[in-house]
Amino acid sequence: MIVSEAERRQKTRAGEEQQRTRASAHNALLQLAGLGQSCWLDDLTRRMIETGELAGLVAEGVAGITANPATFAKSIINGKEYTTDIERGTAAGLNAEAIYEQLATTDVRNACDILRPVYDKTDGVDGFVSLEVSPHLAHDTAGSVAAAKRLWVAVDRPNLFIKIPGTAAGVPAIEEALTQGINVNITLLFSVERYEAAAHAYLRALERRAAADKPIDRIASVASFFLSRIDVLVDALLQQRIEAVPANVSDPKALLGKVAVANAKLAYQSFQQLFAGAKWEKLANCGARLQRLLWASTGVKNPAYPELMYVEPLIGPMTVNTMPANTISAFEQHGRVRETVGEGIEEAHRVMAQLRAPGIDFAEVAAQLEAEGIQKFVEPYSELMRYIETKCQA
Repeated sequence: MIVSEAERRQKTRAGEEQQRTRASAHNALLQLAGLGQSCWLDDLTRRMIETGELAGLVAEGVAGITANPATFAKSIINGKEYTTDIERGTAAGLNAEAIYEQLATTDVRNACDILRPVYDKTDGVDGFVSLEVSPHLAHDTAGSVAAAKRLWVAVDRPNLFIKIPGTAAGVPAIEEALTQGINVNITLLFSVERYEAAAHAYLRALERRAAADKPIDRIASVASFFLSRIDVLVDALLQQRIEAVPANVSDPKALLGKVAVANAKLAYQSFQQLFAGAKWEKLANCGARLQRLLWASTGVKNPAYPELMYVEPLIGPMTVNTMPANTISAFEQHGRVRETVGEGIEEAHRVMAQLRAPGIDFAEVAAQLEAEGIQKFVEPYSELMRYIETKCQA
């Protein structure tokens, strides 16, 4: 086939444009890193690993991966790449949960290897991949600790995070896992109070290790503070009250889409206070690392809202933003990169205080979101177990 000169020039321009786009994307993530915030990808599939897509994203500046039972369920149910391993697990007499753990730990181990250069280059600050314990263990302290130890040994990589929900039962499990030298990503945090409980669990674990003359310089943890789910629920509650609130009360419409970011900004204020002062300095002098705040659930659920509303207002030092692929793409294309997480603190306090006027108790909102968050993982996890069992029977 003869290619005309015009077609050749067109292909050349397309290639140059693609290179410029990738360079621009790389620059955006580098600028973000320059302000102290890491960009992680909120997804993991075997296909991404095998096709080189994940390696490409890492080359562009993605510095970590988070995964959860819901993303794994979608990947395994929809991916033919897992069929052979399911058959092998069945032949070995494994049950559905054991087969799932083999599939998940294999993917996470391979992803850890792809991210390992990032981990080494940043001296263990970035380059992590997260693997969550079963959502059925959210209210089981001992079960969570046992699962964390089992998964940690199975993956056997230093740049692994075990995800444990920051529930009332999860907090002591988090402390115990960290004390035993397991890196922990504390997930499903919706309130400042829950975040502070998670941060104190980390500090207690470091103190326990230091008191036992165990090293603390390689213990890592992040606290995953959720965003979009907060606005979804609070907006629904506000909509119910818009017509019913008396005229002398602040207009609930003014709070729509404002609560999640305000709540996160106040959590960052707590982070700055918790990791300062004599108590922290003593641990830092022994090599302790800050437990970074990680902004989770940053994909916008309401199409009427700006697609970067959970990214641009929360840029700041010692934070992570874990984004879905489409949010990363949007940020690469037109994200504004400047430090913003410390701005508007008075406004954040005002927003949270004004929620009380229309009768919304944020503590109740956070408790409901925690329960719903667990259920959102239980359902796909249970569906995945049924899928694997069916494949085993077949």
